Amino acid sequence: MSGALDLSLAEAGRRLRDGSLSAVALAEQALARIAAVDPGLHAFITVTAERAMADARRADAELAAGRDRGPLHGLPYALKDIYDTAGIRTTCHSRLFVDRVPAADARAAQKLAEAGGVLLGKLATHEFAIGGPSFDLPFPPARNPWNPDHITGGSSSGSGAALAAGMVRLAMGSDTGGSIRGPAAYCGMVGLKPTYGRVSRRGVYPLSYTLDHCGPLTRSVEDTAIAMQILAGHDPEDPASVDWPVPDYRAGLQAGVAGLRLGLPRHLYADAPLLGAETAAGIDRVVEGLRRAGAIVEEITLPDYALFGACGRVIMMAEAFAVHEADLRARPQDYGAIAYQRIALGAAITAADLVQALRLRRELVARVQQALAGHDALITAAALDTAPRFADFTDPLSLAASALQTIPFNVTGHPAMSLPIGLAGNGLPLSMQIVGRAFDEAMVLRIGRAVEQISGWESVALPTIAEASA
Repeated sequence: MSGALDLSLAEAGRRLRDGSLSAVALAEQALARIAAVDPGLHAFITVTAERAMADARRADAELAAGRDRGPLHGLPYALKDIYDTAGIRTTCHSRLFVDRVPAADARAAQKLAEAGGVLLGKLATHEFAIGGPSFDLPFPPARNPWNPDHITGGSSSGSGAALAAGMVRLAMGSDTGGSIRGPAAYCGMVGLKPTYGRVSRRGVYPLSYTLDHCGPLTRSVEDTAIAMQILAGHDPEDPASVDWPVPDYRAGLQAGVAGLRLGLPRHLYADAPLLGAETAAGIDRVVEGLRRAGAIVEEITLPDYALFGACGRVIMMAEAFAVHEADLRARPQDYGAIAYQRIALGAAITAADLVQALRLRRELVARVQQALAGHDALITAAALDTAPRFADFTDPLSLAASALQTIPFNVTGHPAMSLPIGLAGNGLPLSMQIVGRAFDEAMVLRIGRAVEQISGWESVALPTIAEASA
């Protein structure tokens, strides 16, 4: 891949403003890229070509007239297909919603449009952000551009695939147990789950009211900072939204890590049976690089991962069943098998189970807050190993047996970001995770920028994708 699609959001924006690139040309290149490579990857459910070209023409005209909406003005983006879009179908990758056309945009989609972004389309997910990867749905599952025999991670599967295949530089995802950070980890992208309440979820189809987070996936930390500048902010129409000041997310990106105290809960992943040796070694290399850069990295102890996992799964299943109960009773045959089986588990959760999970949640939040009180951030694993093959993914029911270590920070609500740290011997990306204090995404991004430089990921080229025959 070459051309304007290789440019970061910041560089593409500069070229739009100096006249060496047009939004129309950028949109045309993106649509051509989708047409060429997506037939083998299935990242998109709906491509909004006419909308994209209209958005691009308007952006060029506005910039020429001196109206600048900000750093995303004229740049392409895409939305996970659980984000409502006015007049454009929002399917949740499900037979139940295959013809659903919302009347209004989700708040996050509205903010991206108001920022002058160019909407390329709607991206594959797991059914209702929980059921997949599945082959019994109206649309096939997205495939990993680094190797299409491997999964992209869920549930923001199309978002990870579209970015890694060079179709787009910004894609929106959602994260209930790791569904932004998982695809980012498996596809070699940056995926940020912001603090609970930082980004509005209004108009995004819910999975779990108290665990759902909305956020961006991008190809770099700076691109993530640009996206967060647009997305963050209070929404009085989202009951979970928090009115908290939004900083300049790019201001401290180059500040480095000298003098920062970082906690390393190595025990969370070190003894996990699915931990890959290359993942462990990759995290160790980054830790040593952070120390050489002046950070103080200390091993700390948090509650066992199994406690976070059990707590999160009980809450998730109970709340997912509450969302889907009416449709499960009325239209069970229209769900895919994985989504039906996972959501139906919620019917077996008792009030006592949920109360105990909520009680445990408060204890877990307190323990993580205590760890962060003495540290600027935590660093740990995101995925225990590289992306598994579709043929080896045989765990459709037991969500607890996950190769991701992401759900603890859905339980606690702290901001957490997965980012790539190298390629494994099998050619697939390795990853790690940075966790910050509540509403301190800026610190997470600052450390992430240092990790990008330490790991050398910036020099790693995107995978070469076979193009579809004409």
